[in-house]
Amino acid sequence: MEKFTTLHGIAAPLPLINVDTDMIIPKQFLKTIKREGLGVNLFDEMRYDDDGNEIPGFVLNQPAYRDAEILIAGDNFGCGSSREHAPWAIKDFGIRCIVAPSFADIFYNNCFKNGILPIALPQEQVDKLMADAEKGANARMTVDLERQEITTSEGEVIAFEVDAFRKHCLMEGLDDIGLTMEKSAAIDSYESRAAQSRPWV
Repeated sequence: MEKFTTLHGIAAPLPLINVDTDMIIPKQFLKTIKREGLGVNLFDEMRYDDDGNEIPGFVLNQPAYRDAEILIAGDNFGCGSSREHAPWAIKDFGIRCIVAPSFADIFYNNCFKNGILPIALPQEQVDKLMADAEKGANARMTVDLERQEITTSEGEVIAFEVDAFRKHCLMEGLDDIGLTMEKSAAIDSYESRAAQSRPWV
C-alpha cells in the first residue's frame, strides 16, 4: 500500500450529504476484483449522461478539479452498502484524502485499508475548507498526517484527530497483509518450532 505522509493538492468541493456507496461506484461496476480501472466510473451517474457523455456541471468534470487529490464532502459520506469498491474507485481516480463532518463506519474503516485518509471535522471547519476548495485549482491545500494538520490555500491551519494505530499504518503503507508481514520472522520461527515438535503434522 502506498504511504501517506504529506499531501499537497487540489481539493474538490462536493457539498452533498448522504453520498452512499452506490453513488460513489454504481453496482454494475462491482464485477471486478481488481482495484485498478474503477476511477473512470467514480460517481458515474453524476459524471455521465445516459449516452456516456460527461456532464459539464459535475465538479470532477470541470477543468479545475480533474486532478483533485482531496475531496471536501457533506455529512454521512460513504453510507449505504459495505462495498470495498467505493474506496478502490476513489483511490484509482487519484483522491487520497476525504474531509467530511462524518462518515459511515464501514466506509471509514475501508479507506484506511486502501491508503485513503478520511478526516472528520466539525461542520464549521468543513464549511471553511469547502469555501477554499470552491476557489479552484489555484487554491491548493496541504494535509500533513504526521502533524495532523490541514493548511488552506490562505495559510489557515486546521487540526484533526486520527487514531494512532491507523496513522501508523497509513504513514508506513501497511494494509492488513503488510501488518501480517511485519511479523514474518515470528511466524517463521513458530512454524520451525512446530515442525520440530510435531513432525507428523
